[in-house]
Amino acid sequence: MPQIQPLLVVAAALVDADGRILLQQRPPGTSMAGLWEFPGGKVEVGEAPEAALIRELNEELGIATHASCLAPAAFASEPLGERHLLLLLYVCRKWQGVPEALHATALKWVRPSQMYALDMPPADLPLIGLLDALL
Repeated sequence: MPQIQPLLVVAAALVDADGRILLQQRPPGTSMAGLWEFPGGKVEVGEAPEAALIRELNEELGIATHASCLAPAAFASEPLGERHLLLLLYVCRKWQGVPEALHATALKWVRPSQMYALDMPPADLPLIGLLDALL
């Protein structure tokens, strides 16, 4: 049996004071372009998941947060071509700065129940019900 290389990805459910979660739209020219997703990205070799998420939130949204503000919430496991995606989702309620779409086409704040109507990557879909129950 061929060995599958896992792809470790981290993402944040940024929750505002009204209980809404920030989603970003994948830009044209990327895989799954146009889909709405939780902000985050790949964990680099030698990088801790929390450090990767702090870096990605700064690169993608221009915001800063701390590892103590990241609460592990859930994970998703999804085949992705020759690799296998393992997505670690954290809930974050505290950050500095105002999120901006630095690498995304658009941003939107939505309630978890509104996510069911959005086009989202397959790995994100199982997380919606969990967030709906948590928040």
